[in-house]
Amino acid sequence: MTVVVVGAGLAGLRVAEVLRDAGYAGPLTVIGGESYPPYDRPPLSKEVLRGTRSAADIRLRDDEALGDLGVRLRLGTAAAGLDPERRQVLLADGEAVDFDRLVIATGVEPRSLSALRGMPGAHSLRTLDDCLGLRHSLHSARRVLVIGAGLIGCEVSASLRAEGRAVCLVEQQSAPLAAVFGDKVGELVARWHRDEGVDLRCGVGVAAAVGTPFGTRVTLTDGSEVEADVVVTGIGSTPATGWLQGSGVELGDGVLCDERGRTSLPDVWAVGDVAAWQSQGRRRRVEHWTNAGVQARAVARDMMGLPAEAAAVPYFWSDQYGLRIQAYGDFSADGDISVVEEDGRRFLATVVEDGVLAGVVGAGMAGKVARLRRTVGQAPR
Repeated sequence: MTVVVVGAGLAGLRVAEVLRDAGYAGPLTVIGGESYPPYDRPPLSKEVLRGTRSAADIRLRDDEALGDLGVRLRLGTAAAGLDPERRQVLLADGEAVDFDRLVIATGVEPRSLSALRGMPGAHSLRTLDDCLGLRHSLHSARRVLVIGAGLIGCEVSASLRAEGRAVCLVEQQSAPLAAVFGDKVGELVARWHRDEGVDLRCGVGVAAAVGTPFGTRVTLTDGSEVEADVVVTGIGSTPATGWLQGSGVELGDGVLCDERGRTSLPDVWAVGDVAAWQSQGRRRRVEHWTNAGVQARAVARDMMGLPAEAAAVPYFWSDQYGLRIQAYGDFSADGDISVVEEDGRRFLATVVEDGVLAGVVGAGMAGKVARLRRTVGQAPR
């Protein structure tokens, strides 16, 4: 049996590791479009952007560990197509890689704004090269416009304020992270940014942008203008599935899978940000670091004929201004989010759906978050 994993990020590496741990000793190839060996993405918007960690510091495994894993890494050439009849992954350089079993772990691509395409000083942040390019542009920059106050936009803003740069953060919704946690928690996060000197503007988007001799002038939908040396866009992402068009893999918002990551094609699984797994009666993608590892373990065990493990409570985090937001459980628009405790900086909030504690989120209250985590899925007391 020959196993091929397309995607050399966290999810792809974890699949390889769990397969080896489960006793698979056959040929194992991991294909990555980037030229770097597997690395950790969360530090890109924080330590790497600030220059306190290097590319070498964020590698998930060093050369010795990768050698011990016995994986053939094919880096720097992206997958361009899939031929399920010949059981081949077609690469952008024209080569074809044979497989018996395939795991799709190609992740996502950042969305862009048409008004900023091709504009000097405009950046997105997804890859290590994105981060290094942004860092280079920041060498002489004092004024930065960040568009989108999701996790990436908030973390980038916090990192740049820590360096003393002037930051304007623009968000179409009513508050930062409102799409994830709702307005109540979003307003608490907004307070952090304003207290740290961020020019936070919510409820507005980008109408137009023009280059100037000194940078970029962006016109917002309320008619106001922002002058910036550098613009960073963090408005979400789309699953990287273009290479799968016409392959027979069922696509929607990502690669559609069952509850164990199996796709519509036999012997083909999908994991991580690109994968929309069946869960609680619907298929959805979850773009969080811990989810990639959980799904990778499930897929590797399924491939080896091992039983499924108990589902873990979803978890993700975000570091901003010396505080860590920790979130456990499921946060959806149908839930009732309540702030249980807050002191002007730290906070604790819960989300209840259909009479059940669906999730808990806190900042600076790790102990209380941990205690409530154990009751997720139960009726709140």
